[in-house]
Amino acid sequence: MSALQLCWLRNDLRLSDNHALWHAREQGPVVVVCLLCPTTWQEHADAPIKMDFWLRNLASLSHDLQALNIPLRVLEVPDWQDAPEALLQLADEIGSNGLHFNDEYGIHEQQRDDAVAATFERAGRSCQRYTDQLLFEPGSLLTQAGSMFKVYSQFRRLAYRELHRSCPPCLPRIAAQDQAPCASDPVPTELADFRASDSQRALWPAGEAAAAERLSLFCEQIMADYDAQRDRPDVDGTSRLSAYLTGGVLSVRQCLHAALTCNQGEFDSGQAGAVSWINELLWREFYKHILVCYPRVSRHRAFRPEMDAVPWRNDPAGLQAWQHGKTGFPILDAAMRQLLATGWMHNRLRMLSAMFLTKNLLIDWREGERWFMQHLIDGDLAANNGGWQWSASTGTDAAPYFRIFNPLTQSERFDPQGDFIRQWLPELAGLTGKQIHQPIKADLFNAIDYPAAIVDLKQTRQRALETFKSLGDSA
Repeated sequence: MSALQLCWLRNDLRLSDNHALWHAREQGPVVVVCLLCPTTWQEHADAPIKMDFWLRNLASLSHDLQALNIPLRVLEVPDWQDAPEALLQLADEIGSNGLHFNDEYGIHEQQRDDAVAATFERAGRSCQRYTDQLLFEPGSLLTQAGSMFKVYSQFRRLAYRELHRSCPPCLPRIAAQDQAPCASDPVPTELADFRASDSQRALWPAGEAAAAERLSLFCEQIMADYDAQRDRPDVDGTSRLSAYLTGGVLSVRQCLHAALTCNQGEFDSGQAGAVSWINELLWREFYKHILVCYPRVSRHRAFRPEMDAVPWRNDPAGLQAWQHGKTGFPILDAAMRQLLATGWMHNRLRMLSAMFLTKNLLIDWREGERWFMQHLIDGDLAANNGGWQWSASTGTDAAPYFRIFNPLTQSERFDPQGDFIRQWLPELAGLTGKQIHQPIKADLFNAIDYPAAIVDLKQTRQRALETFKSLGDSA
C-alpha cells in the first residue's frame, strides 16, 4: 500500500493544475491541510475582504475534496513560526511520512517554508516543494552576466524565448481516492477582524467553478478588445481575474493556455488583446522574480537604494483625503470609493492614484502600498510593491520621475463621458460633459456637496520635479 501523503495548501486553493496536490496524490492517498494564522495576516496588512475571500474559497475546496474522498484538516496557529511544529504533529497524528507544498515568495513566506522543510528533514520525513505560482522558477531567467533583469522588456524577451521552446502544460484534475484516511475539519464561515459585507461577497463568488466561469467570459467576450479597452474604467474591459490568481483558485498556466487558445497558439503576435493580456501575466511574473532576487523590496526598501533619500512630506490631512476619496479630483475619489466598496480598483486608476500620492502630495509610497494591501481583495506583495515603486519612480524599470499623470487629462481621456465618476460619486451625477471632471470650476453659483481640490496640480508637479531632480540625474 502506498504511503500516506500530506499536502499543505496556501494560496493554491484548487484541484486542477496544482503541482503539490497532483504530485502528492500520484504518490499515494493524500490528506490536505490548511493553516489559519490571523495574527500574521494582520501583521502583513492583509485586507479583511481578501481573507474572507480566501476562507470562502477554502470552504468551496473542502466541498470539492469531499467529493473525491480527500480529507481537509484546518489548523489555527498563533504565528507563522508555529507552522513547522503544527505540521509535524499532524504528520505524526495521521501517520504521514511526506509533505508537499508549492513555494511562496515573500521573504517571511520563504523563511517559514524553509523552517518547515528543515523540521521535516530533521524528523526523517520527506518534504517536496514545487514551482506552481509562476511559469518559471525565480532565478531561472537571468542576464548573460548571471543576474536578475532590472528592465521588464528584457525579461519579457527571454521569457517569450523560453515559452516558445517549452510552454509549461496544465496538470489534470486530481483523481478521487478509495478511502478517506481521516476525518475532515469544518471550515469557519468567518473570522473576527476578517469579514466582508454581503454586497462584497456577491461581487466575488468563490470557488474553481466561479473562476473558470469568469475566465471563459473574459476569453469569449472581452479579450479581443482588451488592448483597446483595458485602460477604460467606465467599461468592463479587464479580466477581473486577479483575485482568483492571488488566491490560487486559478493558475497562471490556465490563464496562459486560455489566451493561447484564443490566439491560435501565438504568444507575441496575432490578436492584440490576447498578446496584451499575456504581457500583463508576464509583468506579474517579473515582479515575483524581483521579490526573490532583490529581497530588500520585501523589507520596505526602495528597489533603487539612492531613492531611499527622497524627502517625503509628512501630510496627515492630505493622506487622509486621499485615503477616503476627498481630494477634489473626481477620477481619484471615484477610484478610491470603488476600492473601499468592492475591494478592487481598476489598474489604470491604481497607477493614477499612486502617482498623485507620491508626486503631487509627495507622500511616501509605503503609505499607499500599505493602504492598498489593507483593502485589496487581490492584494499581492510583489505586484502591489512593484506597481507602487514604478509609480513613485523608486523601483525597477520605474516611470521616469518627470512622468507625472495629470488626473484631469487622464479622466477626460479614459472616462470621457464621466460614467465611471457618476457611478461612484452620485453627488456629481447631474453634471455633464467636461463639468464632471472639474466640478468646482464648472458651476461656481450652484452649491455642490463635493470638496475643492486639495492641491494645485501645476505647483505640486513642479515641486515634485525639483525634489527628484535634487537627488541627481540618476533619479
